[in-house]
Amino acid sequence: MPAFLARAPAAPRDYAACSGCSLCLLVCPMWRGSHDPRLTPEGLAKGLQSGATVRELAAPIVACSLCGACDPVCPERIDLSGLIMDLRLRSANSLPPNSPQPAVIVELSARLHQAAGAAPAAGVVSRSAPVLLPGPELRADPALLARVQALLGLAVFDDDGADIALALELGVEIPQQRLHGFLDSLRGHTIVAADGLLLRQLRRWLPGSQRMGLGPALSTRAAVRSNLVPSDLYVIEPRAFHGDYERMVGYYDRLQRETGCSLSLDLQRIAIPAASSGLAQKLGLAAGDDVQAKWMLQGRKPARIVVESLADRAAFERVCDLPVVHLAELGEDPQMMQKFRHAFG
Repeated sequence: MPAFLARAPAAPRDYAACSGCSLCLLVCPMWRGSHDPRLTPEGLAKGLQSGATVRELAAPIVACSLCGACDPVCPERIDLSGLIMDLRLRSANSLPPNSPQPAVIVELSARLHQAAGAAPAAGVVSRSAPVLLPGPELRADPALLARVQALLGLAVFDDDGADIALALELGVEIPQQRLHGFLDSLRGHTIVAADGLLLRQLRRWLPGSQRMGLGPALSTRAAVRSNLVPSDLYVIEPRAFHGDYERMVGYYDRLQRETGCSLSLDLQRIAIPAASSGLAQKLGLAAGDDVQAKWMLQGRKPARIVVESLADRAAFERVCDLPVVHLAELGEDPQMMQKFRHAFG
């Protein structure tokens, strides 16, 4: 297995450690879009230090996209993404009795409790075999999922934890029986996960486990890597990258040296999120925007955009006329790829 697969994370600190250095502002999509100091990780931490309530902090709690960019730049090692998820959970739990909740939260809570009470699915994967947790976006594209499977040679795990990943994002309480059942089913497996937020949590829930994101898993394959060219803009899925920052910086530096492609990293080696939807967008309460994708293309002239995430593919397809391909699609049609290399390499 690649050397960057597993290492125990450093113990994070809480908001009380925030010194107000403002480094998180430089990488935060909330700040970039608003220039409102309240809509920043630092604003949240300082508000909590001053006794602000969860309701008073509702605006930044809702606006955050959980891209994780603030986590690796914080010199105090505060778990800022974890802070947002905890505040969302506290916010949901602090609602007055009989308060109406969005339908997606009600439905998700019901799904989680139903899954907690159900018998475990019959295992079809041997205990030590590597498994793929594709998530709902990849499952919704059967042809691409089949391509990913063919490239990686992995079995798709029936329970990919999609409900748990969504609960983390929305601030829905996860029944312990559901969480423990999911984690127990993964023990002993090498895990490739498409959902970066779930991957981040698996690193904490299953320390010592072998796990990696879909992007690094695919880009280690020769059929994919050999079709990356210098004129490509390679867009990294930010949650998985920031959740394992030190190793991922080294991995993508090597990828860039070997292929010559440009990466969606800023001067601090932070992955710029192309699709940065906050909680309101996830709940369907507000329309999303593509400001980040447009901003990323400023000053760049790629011939093609290569993405690890289907959400990023959709964002770039909305804002430009360039070819946008998923990483797994680079392993297809060698003759077409050779023509592309000859034209743009």
